[in-house]
Amino acid sequence: MPLQLSQDADSDALLDRDPLALLIGMLLDQQIPMEHAFWAPAELARRLGRDRLDAREIAAHDPDALVALFATPRALHRYPKSMAGRVQALCAALVETYDGDVTLVWTGVEDGKELVARLVALPGFGKQKAQIFTALLGKQRGVTPPGWREAAGSYGDEGAHRSVADVRDPESLLKVREFKQAAKAAAKSAK
Repeated sequence: MPLQLSQDADSDALLDRDPLALLIGMLLDQQIPMEHAFWAPAELARRLGRDRLDAREIAAHDPDALVALFATPRALHRYPKSMAGRVQALCAALVETYDGDVTLVWTGVEDGKELVARLVALPGFGKQKAQIFTALLGKQRGVTPPGWREAAGSYGDEGAHRSVADVRDPESLLKVREFKQAAKAAAKSAK
């Protein structure tokens, strides 16, 4: 089933065919709507004049020029300067550790714990983001090393609507939003 994370056919098509775009979308998924975060990689590719993203190219890109690409209206993120830096750091780490091949982050892992650990080691990925991406890989990309659901925590639960890992269409996006709003409300009332 094709990804529908950005709710934009062209952007989702890039996410489907380009694992780096998917990882960058996950990195950008903070303090902006999830659809915008997963739309941004396709727009970045367009602004770079490419049909897919390349970790080596982004890592070597002039930092100021990359910030300008992020800041050009419609900005790729609410915080274009800091997020351009994070994307560049992520790509530099991928080049250094995985020879620029993002799929090597999950290829050949022994189990879900190792996958989460590899993701946490990447710039911009804390434990929660790593668990969500592990769930996304397992639920929608067929990357299912032993114990991946457990390593993903509650994000790996079958039938859940907790995160981007559970977005398959507009209806499931709405369910994820409702879950997040309820969680925020519960956290507020607990204070």
